[in-house]
Amino acid sequence: MGKSLYDENSLAKDLFEQANGILGFRITDLMFAGTDDDLKQTKVTQPAVFLHSVILALTQGDAFRPDMTAGHSLGEFSALVAARALSFEDGLTLVSKRAQAMQKACEKTPSTMAAIIGLADEQAEQICAEITDEVVVCANYNCPGQIVISGTLAGVDAACEKMKAAGAKRALKLKVGGAFHSPLMEPARAELAEAIESTHFNQPVCPVYQNVDARPQTDPDAIRRNLIAQLTSPVRWTQTVRNMAADGATHFTELGPGNVLQGLIKKIESAVAVDGLQ
Repeated sequence: MGKSLYDENSLAKDLFEQANGILGFRITDLMFAGTDDDLKQTKVTQPAVFLHSVILALTQGDAFRPDMTAGHSLGEFSALVAARALSFEDGLTLVSKRAQAMQKACEKTPSTMAAIIGLADEQAEQICAEITDEVVVCANYNCPGQIVISGTLAGVDAACEKMKAAGAKRALKLKVGGAFHSPLMEPARAELAEAIESTHFNQPVCPVYQNVDARPQTDPDAIRRNLIAQLTSPVRWTQTVRNMAADGATHFTELGPGNVLQGLIKKIESAVAVDGLQ
């Protein structure tokens, strides 16, 4: 993960080594040669994905001139660094603190998430609202017909059964450590808010479409507020991609490991071009 970047690009090597110093451990050793269990550690997973995505952007030089940026959940931090709203150092520091705060919140309340396939967003929202004795909410609007719910173990189980009865093709529990983008992340939001409030944000070089409202932002104060709200609010990816396309985006490039976002974008806006850098 990112090894060819490190080996072939001097700027990438410098940035990776800088990251090792900021984090206080050699994350490059784990990214390049770690086991699956190594990479699944909370303190590793989020910074690793962030580093791969951001360093890809920063090493493109003049070729990287986006008209707009966006990121899915953790990827919003990468999008903010790519748009120069956050420095590389501050972005990595916040991502590391975010990962640690989320881990603490996960340990406080046993919770989980589930992917719901083949159900309208409105139906999923209604079913979640009907479950009043447990916490369960719609957390990720990934693409039409694919939504992720998040909440307590009992809340997600109950919602999955109701959604299958309502016609969902699948209700698949995810292998995650907690209920991300739900009210159960409030302890993490409060902890991260303090770090975000004390971090300097620049005006980005292009609009950044944020998860909370799927709208373009260039105002540093608004970006900060939205980023604080992100942990307990849903990721509105479907709406984000639609708004970007409505505002003129015709070509999307995914930067980072995998190609999941490329697939989602094509399901949301089939007419746009998509590609990726890994």
